[in-house]
Amino acid sequence: MTDTMTDAVPAPASMRAWRVHAYGAPLEVLRLETVEVPEPGPGEVLIRVRAIPLNLNDLERITGGNMMAPPTFPYSPGMEVFGEVIAGGTGAEALLGRRVAAITRQAHGGFAEYAICPATGVFEVPADVELPGAAALLFPFHLAWLGLIDRADLRAGESVLIHAGAGGSGSAAIQLAKLAGATVFATCGSAEKAQLCRDLGADVAIDYTTEDLVQVVLEHTGGRGVDVVFDNVGEAVMDASMKCIAYNGRYLMMGFASNKAVADEAFIVPRRIAMGNFKLCGVLLNYTSDDMIAMLKGALGWNVAPTSLGALAMREILDAVRSGGVRPVVGATPSFEELPQAITAMADRATVGRVVIIVD
Repeated sequence: MTDTMTDAVPAPASMRAWRVHAYGAPLEVLRLETVEVPEPGPGEVLIRVRAIPLNLNDLERITGGNMMAPPTFPYSPGMEVFGEVIAGGTGAEALLGRRVAAITRQAHGGFAEYAICPATGVFEVPADVELPGAAALLFPFHLAWLGLIDRADLRAGESVLIHAGAGGSGSAAIQLAKLAGATVFATCGSAEKAQLCRDLGADVAIDYTTEDLVQVVLEHTGGRGVDVVFDNVGEAVMDASMKCIAYNGRYLMMGFASNKAVADEAFIVPRRIAMGNFKLCGVLLNYTSDDMIAMLKGALGWNVAPTSLGALAMREILDAVRSGGVRPVVGATPSFEELPQAITAMADRATVGRVVIIVD
């Protein structure tokens, strides 16, 4: 270990990691290899991984989809981990020994028994919140909280349309919206998923394979539309969603699951926004330090949320879990050895809620 680290528990010299050497289907390109345990630098921690929540964005780093900064081969995908902090670089020593959910360095490296994470994306999850649910809180609930609470300022008595309600962020958004006192419309792709949405609190569950979501929403709102659209699907539902939003409503651009290629293309028609008379809100799950916020704003024009906001979100989410107001939805808990099959099932939309890989 370098002199920039303080160890809580010595790490072994090597670990197992799922890595890719070329892009392709998960079952074809993911290889379970033995590699060196990485070392954290200043402002970083080393986490002994106990669980790995899978994310759709992990697929890009396997198949070669749309990425802002593709990693250099070979590497381990995985943008989120859960475990214990066993070492910390300069400035991150206070996190030693903590049980945490964390975002990995440069959004990869998490499909492994040990992972490096920037301290700015590390959040403690106390032991009273048990696995696997404890590992399912960070990405979906923080994303839902940032969209509904921080950006949309959702209020009691308002209405919200939530896409992919049976998925990770969708299931979290349904629960947070109901906790805020809103009327919830949730879309999904089967009768079984529609029932899950209702079980989570959705007032109206819309099976988009058999129902016209615009017609359903307008009928139930007296032709007015909803106050907030929570869109984590993107292109495939955008036109219909804009028809569903009320005057002065808020459209939350949460993600691009249906076609991420458009994330870096000019495809929104300004007149459509003007004629809709609604607010278009960008939402990004990414936390950083105050000094980096200023640097990113000056260099790129980006507005990135401070870690303090993430800490507030986590406190409110944990309070809601403890009170029984929300619960993480975990659809499957495969073993570390089953990771390629698990992420293939997620890519095939054969999962509900979160898939959490358990690392022995």
